[in-house]
Amino acid sequence: MPAKLEQELTPAVRTALVDFVRQLADDELTLGHRDSEWLGLAPDVEEDVAFSSIAQDEIGHAVYYYEILQDLGEGHPDELAFDRPPSARRNALLLERSNGDWAYTILRHFVYDVWDAVRLQALTRSSVPALAQGAAKMLREERYHRMHMEMWVRSLGQAGGEALQRLTAAVQPVWADLPDLFDFGPHADTLVSSGILPEPPAALVDAWAQQVRPVLEAAGLPWPGLPARGAHTAGGRRGVHTPGLEELLTTMGSVHRLDPAARW
Repeated sequence: MPAKLEQELTPAVRTALVDFVRQLADDELTLGHRDSEWLGLAPDVEEDVAFSSIAQDEIGHAVYYYEILQDLGEGHPDELAFDRPPSARRNALLLERSNGDWAYTILRHFVYDVWDAVRLQALTRSSVPALAQGAAKMLREERYHRMHMEMWVRSLGQAGGEALQRLTAAVQPVWADLPDLFDFGPHADTLVSSGILPEPPAALVDAWAQQVRPVLEAAGLPWPGLPARGAHTAGGRRGVHTPGLEELLTTMGSVHRLDPAARW
């Protein structure tokens, strides 16, 4: 259970905080579910175990954030996870896409894990104690996720042949979703001015690039560059999603819908 929120929040800051914590929670829940879909389908038994463990971590992080939302009066974590329609979700589009092949899954996970680590590092200095405390703990777990995915990116690229071809093919669709991943929604300015997010988004993107570029180049991939910066007005952070999210939510919530009042 996260620490109780201690400070009084103005209406504008509360709105920004709720929207941002939804982003954090929905990112982790959505990716955690996609990770779980590799159980029995990963390249080997070790990866079945690894992805199952990573999925548990991601979903555990989502629960932490949903408990912050509960503390803000936004509802029970189970309701927040299972009962909201796609339009109420704030996860990045990149994370709701179907898993595709192994190379796409690995590259998507790697770029997200670096982004999550950069975001969490900033949040360790957040003006919201529950976010700062949670970020410090999650960083320790996310370090291993990032190491695992980086190892795979390097291995696929350096293997050459079909592995490198598939990894190269994954770059374009992953990079197309980066503007949405890097978006902090309509309240970004308030997040920064209030100290909820103590770093401007542009600085976080630069830090992300500095960590991702050398890994891609070591894998034999040319650096695709950063997407153009500018206002982002549609996408997952604003509740605009792909049909893939509807499919994901239907599958993920199937047991919950058998008896929504039950506590499993």
